[in-house]
Parts: sequence; structure tokens; C-alpha cells
Amino acid sequence: MKRHLFALLCVFPMSAQAEIYKAVDAEGHVTYSSTPIKGGKKIILEPLPTMMPPGKARAPDSFPRVDGETQKNRDDTRFMILQNELAAEEKLLGEARQKLQEAEANPEVFRGQDGKTYRDVAKYDEKTKPLQAEVDLHQRNIAALRTELSKLK
Repeated sequence: MKRHLFALLCVFPMSAQAEIYKAVDAEGHVTYSSTPIKGGKKIILEPLPTMMPPGKARAPDSFPRVDGETQKNRDDTRFMILQNELAAEEKLLGEARQKLQEAEANPEVFRGQDGKTYRDVAKYDEKTKPLQAEVDLHQRNIAALRTELSKLK
């Protein structure tokens, strides 16, 4: 039973083929149809060529090779550079956070005509938004450096 079902399933895709007819009327309009059209011609299409996927590219034999010790030295140097950049970014992040805290602690104020003190929200936002953007930038840089370092370990 399974053999008959398998044979039937193998033949089934062949029934999916259709004939295509093309007709051009007096006004030049082109009509395509799967059923015969009066004055239409059957179009015979060649099957699309299938290509094998290209083989994996190999470096030529004459291509210079790097020995393991040289590569290890390069990796160690890269790791140290990234560590130094991470330390510098963390220091800059601390400084940026300090500036932001100082700006938030000293809001912009003004005295109204009635003698009361009011906060100037526009000036406060103008002062704190760039500082917050700087903090966010350093946080993103630190995350990117940590990702790079984790790839090297």
C-alpha cells in the first residue's frame, strides 16, 4: 500500500503543469490564459536551468599563511586594545554620569513678577538632554566593546 501511495505522490506534481496560450487582439492588448483562446497561440516554455551551488572558495596555495604564534600575538594585542578602550569608556561614562547628576541637582530657576521662584523646564531640558545622550552613547559603546571581548575569549 505504501509503495502505491509513494508512486501516486511522485506522479502528482506532473499534473500541476499547465499549457499557456497567448492572444493579441486588434488593439494590441495581450492576453495570457491557461485555456485555449480563439486566435491564440500555445507558448512552449523551456524549463528553467537549475544550477549547482558554487563550491566553497579556497585560498590559493601561494596565499601567505600566518603561523599560530603570530595569530595568537595578534589576538592578544587586539584583546589588550579592547580592554584599554573598555576602561577608557567606563571612565568617560562615570564622568558623564557625574555631569548629568550635577545638572539634575541644579535646575534652572527664575523669579516671576510676583516674586516667586519657578523652574525653567525648557532650559533644564536643554541642559540635561545632551548630557543624557552622552551617557547613553557611552553605555552603548561599553556594550559593544564587551560583545567584542566575549567573541575573543
